[in-house]
Amino acid sequence: MGLNLAGVDLIRSSSGSKVLEVNSSPGIEGIEKATKKNIASSIIKFIEENVRLVNISSKKY
Repeated sequence: MGLNLAGVDLIRSSSGSKVLEVNSSPGIEGIEKATKKNIASSIIKFIEENVRLVNISSKKY
């Protein structure tokens, strides 16, 4: 899918985990509450470490 960040909804079955859906803009509140981890902070850190700055000209149109 080419996503750097996604939420994946899974369900357990007798034959293993099954993917229900993949969200390109996942909500993180539930996982933060369940794990007591600051997921938002980890996402920001990932972005800061992987962003590529682009030099954009300041031409006026």
